[in-house]
Amino acid sequence: MRLTLEQFCAELDAYSARIPLNVLTHGLRQLHIDFPALEKFVQFSVERYRRNLFRAGPAYHALVLCWRNGQRSPIHDHRGSACGVRVIRGEATETVFAMTGHGDVYAERTRTLPEGFICATQDQDIHQISNLQPGNADLVTLHLYSPPLLVMGQYSLTEPAVREFKDEVYAFTEGAGI
Repeated sequence: MRLTLEQFCAELDAYSARIPLNVLTHGLRQLHIDFPALEKFVQFSVERYRRNLFRAGPAYHALVLCWRNGQRSPIHDHRGSACGVRVIRGEATETVFAMTGHGDVYAERTRTLPEGFICATQDQDIHQISNLQPGNADLVTLHLYSPPLLVMGQYSLTEPAVREFKDEVYAFTEGAGI
């Protein structure tokens, strides 16, 4: 059975606590993406990738992330939130990091996430998402965070300290979203 964004969000709205990872991934697999319905949330920034909130439920935030070529997230974790991702347009690159006993992070593996790819993680997964496509291709990804991801741990390749990172989320006020 295929789900519309409205149907999937209505299912997620029924949760009042952390949504199980398998519910997020199953829904993302069943989801029919109607790109015109998302288009007003597909907004880019020339400075950095942009996180656009399109739905906030009691136990989750749903965001459309927009990446110009060469843009990347900081190296980060999800601080107690489950995260489901689906690549809507383009091709993402994910680098997963591991931590030494001294608190330093290092790249463990890198993979390409093609259009339509779905992945999910939770808790202390440390990674970075990038748009490294050839040319000037844009990347658009759908992210579901449960509970809402308000603070991340940010990591550096040159120092072992973990900083709290509050990434800006752009909310649209002309409606309740999808």
